[in-house]
Amino acid sequence: MSNATRNLAVAAITAAGLVLTATPAQATHGFTPGAPGAGDPYFPDMGNGGYDVAHYDLALKYDATSRGITAVTKIKARATQHLSRFNLDFLGPLNVDGLTVDGKKAKFTRTGAQELVITPARGLRRNSWFTVTVAYSGVPKRIDDPTLGTSGWVATSDGAVALNQPFGTATWMPVNDTPLDKATYSYTLTTPAGLTSLANGDFAGSYGYKGQTVSRWKMNQPMISSLAMLAIGKFNVTKGRTPAGTPSITAIDTALDTAPAQGTEFFQLTAKVNDWAASLFGKYPFGSTGGIVDDAGVHYALETQGRPVYDRAGRPGVNPSPGLVTHELAHQWYGNSVSPKRWKDIWLNEGFATYSEWLYAERFEGQSAEATFQEVYAQGPDADVWQGVVADPGRDNIYGSLVYDRGAMTLHALRRELGDKVFFKLIRDWAAWNRYGSVDTADFIRHSEKVSGRQLDDLFKKWIFTAGKPAL
Repeated sequence: MSNATRNLAVAAITAAGLVLTATPAQATHGFTPGAPGAGDPYFPDMGNGGYDVAHYDLALKYDATSRGITAVTKIKARATQHLSRFNLDFLGPLNVDGLTVDGKKAKFTRTGAQELVITPARGLRRNSWFTVTVAYSGVPKRIDDPTLGTSGWVATSDGAVALNQPFGTATWMPVNDTPLDKATYSYTLTTPAGLTSLANGDFAGSYGYKGQTVSRWKMNQPMISSLAMLAIGKFNVTKGRTPAGTPSITAIDTALDTAPAQGTEFFQLTAKVNDWAASLFGKYPFGSTGGIVDDAGVHYALETQGRPVYDRAGRPGVNPSPGLVTHELAHQWYGNSVSPKRWKDIWLNEGFATYSEWLYAERFEGQSAEATFQEVYAQGPDADVWQGVVADPGRDNIYGSLVYDRGAMTLHALRRELGDKVFFKLIRDWAAWNRYGSVDTADFIRHSEKVSGRQLDDLFKKWIFTAGKPAL
């Protein structure tokens, strides 16, 4: 997510309901309910305990007249305890039309902010694999959070787009919505002929059927649920490979693609940035790259892994800037492949992506990262960038300049301290050693000290654990 998308997020929605309890027989044999949350202090309703998801398979059909969906999500998971019941995150007003566990009808109810509480016919033994199938329908909800902005299912002029960070995915599919539970994904998307559907990962083909277009996508590398993404509309799509050979798909809404060369320019910029980033950060961690420019009332781009971002210029019909593309593609390494364990550690996403913008400007635009650092530092002590603690910014400030700009400044301070050779080895190894994993701030500090052979407590205390403008 770019510096200009600090207002993107999702609010919790309250739905009435009753919690089902375990039967005496289940309780006697040690079967207990899974936790209704994953323990994130910023978003206590997000995520669930008692199981680990391996794969989501989504089949979704979009109706252009009602602007609603009918869908089936199949979830393959492993129980991590003897489960009497478990929860999924799933927001109204979508109606649950049917629900089974391992092919047998299961009881369910909805309660709290976003809980779909499921009681299978029999308890699920620890380490056993099970499949949950949820059929549902309706018009998914757009959510406007008073501090974090718009998220969830957002209608566009010709379709819809899913804006998911930090927890919008639950507006259009049932999910274990926590960064702690990574999984692979597959999508089968059906739309009326004339509309294009796009999703995460690798394109797996499309075909026409009775006035409908069906497209398939496969995300073969594990990712956190907030990265699950889809977009439906009228797009001009460009497919090909980067000069280094990575498959790439870019798409621009036809309402915005006003110049014939625009799609080509966007594709070429994406390819250039992706290959440059790979030369700096290490092997590209996913099967394909690319981006989307759509119109949901504002101009934004969507990277392949699904993080939405507004174009800083905000001008319809204009390609995203190189800095914007750099920021979003840097997330493929830092944020998507290597993800935070908790939302308070989001500076490990946004600080890295912002600093990548500085590095791109240093390489291609004649503006050194040191010069950018000094420009940011020149802000007065009352500037937002100095308000709060980077490593724990608070729920309402996860998209603030404190996280983005001071996060980037922390990395530059580390570079100044260690020198280029050690610093670039450090961030490259960070991406490689933690590929497809989840990390926190303490992990990064340990990593930095291990690679550099230096004790760095003072540096990190100064830049990410202390509020206020630090002295240079």
